[in-house]
Amino acid sequence: MILTSKSLGPNDLHAPPDHISPIGVSPMRGDSHQTNSSSPALHLTSGGKALHPHIMVLTQPPNQHVTKAFDLTGKVAVVTGGARGIGLEVSKALAEAGANVALIYNSSTAADKIAVEIASANKIRAAAYQANVGVQSEIEAAVQQVAKDFGKLDIIVVNSGVVSNIAAEDYTTDQWSEIMKVNLDGAFYSAQAAGRIFKEQGHGNVIFTASVSATLVNVPQKQAAYNASKAGVVQLAKCLSVEWVDYCRVNCISPGFIATDILDIHPKEWREKWLDMIPAKRMAECYELKGAYVFCASDASSYMTGANLIIDGGYTLP
Repeated sequence: MILTSKSLGPNDLHAPPDHISPIGVSPMRGDSHQTNSSSPALHLTSGGKALHPHIMVLTQPPNQHVTKAFDLTGKVAVVTGGARGIGLEVSKALAEAGANVALIYNSSTAADKIAVEIASANKIRAAAYQANVGVQSEIEAAVQQVAKDFGKLDIIVVNSGVVSNIAAEDYTTDQWSEIMKVNLDGAFYSAQAAGRIFKEQGHGNVIFTASVSATLVNVPQKQAAYNASKAGVVQLAKCLSVEWVDYCRVNCISPGFIATDILDIHPKEWREKWLDMIPAKRMAECYELKGAYVFCASDASSYMTGANLIIDGGYTLP
């Protein structure tokens, strides 16, 4: 299904009751560098001075208390696939760290409700936007709308993904293309849309959700398209981390087996086999990834770019 991005105005952004504040400012945990919602998102100011379009992103931050280094208060983050599974926990995590959050979803019927709940629970601003990441014009419009509605964009978590179990010799052109359209094309289009904003601002942060499948061949399932798409995401992140080093950090997080509804569709025997192959002898819950995404999104990882964090209970080690 091809869905269109939803354009939201100031009154559509969800904030805790009685704490409505200007666009781009958290009502209780606001950014000290407030932006004017009537100004174009690409002409932001900081401390009364225009942001230079070529600030070196890896410039050393101040030496601060470690908990402060993880603080995202006042930041604006986009999470694609942000209304379910790993993406939902990432959206919650960034909000818990103080960021205002925009959830981009394709078909969720609960995204708006989720945004309200996240905003209320964390005293930040949140909104849901509908877009198909595999359609460049849609994700471009959605990301631009987020920057307009919130006044800026600091972080994008490129998380949308799909998987299928099809023997390589049996893929139809449409089946192969659909995996690539979402997992690889969509990842690029999402990062590109944010990267254009980051270049003008002079700062930004891209975090891709890749997979251990980028570096190994999963068994017994047959998923050549998924594995190839995730390998492409890891290499894409490396390329962008070099090309965009003057204004953006780019990193990957590669989860192993995570207990999501995607795994539930597979036979019980497969799940038992996977558990036998994982030294930790269990799958992770989605919330166990929250800390890694906050780390990558914050000053705690200020000198890290082009990295691929593998979080898999030791699965890739034997």
